[in-house]
Amino acid sequence: MMKKAKRVAYFGYYIKKLNKDLFKKFLKYAKEQTGKSTIAIWFDIFRCSMKYNTSILEYFQFGFYKPTCTEAEKAAWAGTGFMYEFQGYMNPRKYRDLLENKIVFDKTYGKYMHHNDIALEDLKANVTLAERVLANPSGKIVFKIKDGGCGKRVEVHEAKKYNASLLAKYMEDNQFDLVEDFVQQHEVINNLAPSALNTVRVITQLRPNGTVDIIGCRLRISVHGVTDNLAAGNIAAVIDTDTGIITDNGVYSDITKHEEEYHPVTGLKIKGTQIPFWKETIATAKEVAALDPRNHSIGWDFAITSFGPDLIEGNREWCKLLYQLPAKKGGKSVLENYRKEFN
Repeated sequence: MMKKAKRVAYFGYYIKKLNKDLFKKFLKYAKEQTGKSTIAIWFDIFRCSMKYNTSILEYFQFGFYKPTCTEAEKAAWAGTGFMYEFQGYMNPRKYRDLLENKIVFDKTYGKYMHHNDIALEDLKANVTLAERVLANPSGKIVFKIKDGGCGKRVEVHEAKKYNASLLAKYMEDNQFDLVEDFVQQHEVINNLAPSALNTVRVITQLRPNGTVDIIGCRLRISVHGVTDNLAAGNIAAVIDTDTGIITDNGVYSDITKHEEEYHPVTGLKIKGTQIPFWKETIATAKEVAALDPRNHSIGWDFAITSFGPDLIEGNREWCKLLYQLPAKKGGKSVLENYRKEFN
């Protein structure tokens, strides 16, 4: 009874936070594909949410609307409700600042970050720090907020427009907390998708015995914009954990778009791409995952540069869509097994 009440409460939250335009788009597409009525689909959305702990949009993104999707396949997907509970247990809220506050994160994991990253408070205390970012070889700088995620409040500017005083003023006026180098990615990645910094997501699980497992690896691939997030209309692909080779086509989180064998702008084939410095990337991911044992399940984002992996951020609420959609199957059982180890 308690589980049912919790899922009803979750459903109310999903309705409150629902992207209505995206829902209408997905609903229209599902009706066209299945011939089902709006009422029938809404009824099934609620049924699946109660049974499988999934959100409204995930009903479409996980393919639950398809007549060919079996109940066993539906049960395999890790939805928003499940992930909220899993990540809340693995990464306690009282330690969220270690990862979510970019200023705290930089001080903890700075050893693995090979780009300049300066907080506004540090810049105001010592304006000479500005030269570190303004003179970076890319000629660009990136403004961020300390608690941003999923590309939230990110701006890329030409460095030549600023000096030390203008830099601090712009950050204060626009409520930015950090300024950093625009990281120049490896030519293999840049040739594939040059519009943004394309990061490798490595999901790690720190087990009770102190060992670190790799749950999955993905390349986020920008299409047109200045960020690489799936939610911004970009694509993602599975990277083989052992080899660092992309094993399948790129996929969107938008169900109305087909998967991409070739990048839609550059025309380069996605599957078969070898991610440079792969052994170094995996080794670094395992090292940072073991650095602080208070958070156990983390999604680490790395830029791959000509010098090797450059840590960008760690995510305690790593994206279930990025984890599962490129693999084209649910990954809940893997997470359930890790959860059992902590009982």
